[in-house]
Amino acid sequence: MRYSARQRNPRAFRSCATTTSVIPSCLVNLILKSEAIGKVVVIRCNGRIVTGEEARTLQQEIDRHSPVTKKIVLQMAEVKYVDSGGLGAVVRIAGALRSQHGDLMLCQISPFVHQVLEATGLLRVFHTFASEKEAIDAFQEGGRSHATTLAGQVGRILCVDTSADLLAYVSALLKRSGYEAITSKSVADAKMLITATNPDVLVCGPGLRANEFAVENLRQSAPRAKFLLLSSDFSTTLASDAGRDLVEQLLALFRPPQS
Repeated sequence: MRYSARQRNPRAFRSCATTTSVIPSCLVNLILKSEAIGKVVVIRCNGRIVTGEEARTLQQEIDRHSPVTKKIVLQMAEVKYVDSGGLGAVVRIAGALRSQHGDLMLCQISPFVHQVLEATGLLRVFHTFASEKEAIDAFQEGGRSHATTLAGQVGRILCVDTSADLLAYVSALLKRSGYEAITSKSVADAKMLITATNPDVLVCGPGLRANEFAVENLRQSAPRAKFLLLSSDFSTTLASDAGRDLVEQLLALFRPPQS
């Protein structure tokens, strides 16, 4: 990969009001073009934000700019597909930036992305704007508060999986659906959380499917909890479809038995 003189020299990047970088996509279906405008970086996305190399490419681009700024705008006019893992990566990145006094704004979201965010209930988790200028101006105005949960939690759910992106997606989805969501990447930590939180439902992600012993160990650790094992293709399924199916399965688990 070739870098411009400005990209090789971080000091030059800091002193310049606007720079542009392009990440070619010969192996992944995602092209990113980044432009620094003042203290904000705008990343224009073209293609698919999905589990695997595409999500890692987005994370790497965020990491490349994070030493300079934690204020990022994702321009998503040309995003054609988002799966559960890809949306989880965006949720996770937003959370990480907010924890460092920054934020992730979305702008010019494509009709497809808008439908996915609306169907999953995550539209209000993000700050969305019609244009890049509006998103940049929002940073200058001091940012906005963001909604994460709905009033009236209907149950406590512990989700365990090896993927941080999947856990971020499921956590945001469940909170927006009114559940208390707890997540863990570690089976050992999950067992301690079962004891400490007494979840109503234990959800095991596809990353645990190959470890039947771990899954059974978790089930035995939570004998009173209802159990749900996510499908092996959950991370790579269209985010809105995977989210809808998960919420429907949980509603069925919480539905009182018919007399």
